[in-house]
Amino acid sequence: MRRSLIVLAALFVVSWVAAADSERFGKVVNRMVEAINEKDYAGTGKDFDQSMEDFFPLEKRSPFFKNLSTQYGKIEKLDKPRVTPPHQAIFIAHCERGKLDITVWLDEKDKVTGLLFQPHKPEIPVPEKNETKLSLPFKGRWLVFWGGDTKELNQHHDTPNQRFAFDFLGANEEGKTRKGESRVNEDYFAFGREILAPADGKVTDVINGVRDNVHGSMNPYSGLGNAVFIQHREYEVSVLAHLKLGSIKVKVGDKVKRGQVVGLCGNSGNSSEAHLHYHLQNTPIIQDGTGIKCYFEKVIVTNGEKRKAKMNYSPIKGNFVAAE
Repeated sequence: MRRSLIVLAALFVVSWVAAADSERFGKVVNRMVEAINEKDYAGTGKDFDQSMEDFFPLEKRSPFFKNLSTQYGKIEKLDKPRVTPPHQAIFIAHCERGKLDITVWLDEKDKVTGLLFQPHKPEIPVPEKNETKLSLPFKGRWLVFWGGDTKELNQHHDTPNQRFAFDFLGANEEGKTRKGESRVNEDYFAFGREILAPADGKVTDVINGVRDNVHGSMNPYSGLGNAVFIQHREYEVSVLAHLKLGSIKVKVGDKVKRGQVVGLCGNSGNSSEAHLHYHLQNTPIIQDGTGIKCYFEKVIVTNGEKRKAKMNYSPIKGNFVAAE
């Protein structure tokens, strides 16, 4: 692999959830659950910060958790959390008499700053693969930098809504992703290329106003950057992210057609160089989504000088792909 791609692999942080995040939240919530089950109501606040202790002192916790246990029984199991770094996680708790959603907020010292117990919301159906016929959301040649079904092929794999996501880098006929040694956005072949709707649908969400990054400075606070969400059917929503500032050409509620330009490729959000992030998920609510493996109707894959048309193909890391 070329040195530029090795460096990029080290810098390219687009996954929102790491194993360390799950572990830090898990330790705190497991201690709390153990205390609830043992009716150790003083122990339920062991990891509270002072503001949380003031808001939810022992005299309030005791009746709350007694009522919770009466209604739901013991908490028997916690599912792996859905984490929104750096401060929030949601656990599904399997109880003797039903399920709960436990939302917890932690500060930088892993102290609890917020806590919410709610009846579990039914899960959203997840199609095994896309039913909508999808086209690649661009013209020209692109490199699949991340894509596939394993963590080795796809850095997004551990993030529930992005587990089948792709990161596409614009490439020229020689397979290079930028011209020269400059690292300004305009020298990357992806920057400014048209991004297309992969299928007919309705725009559900638009994120705009996020500036494009300069090399070496990523923006985890607006992770998707400028983005467009397109709902194709009830449980199929395309997410196209890291678009160029000021380039989005659609608004919420617009109906779009397959191949319609929705914006230009940029370098906004949690992105180390100009590229398109694309994934399909089962709801337009980004944090509640589960990723869907998607197959594009027709993909031209280049290997050296050989070009081969693949039908109903899901690209993988290292492929050079084009729509035609």
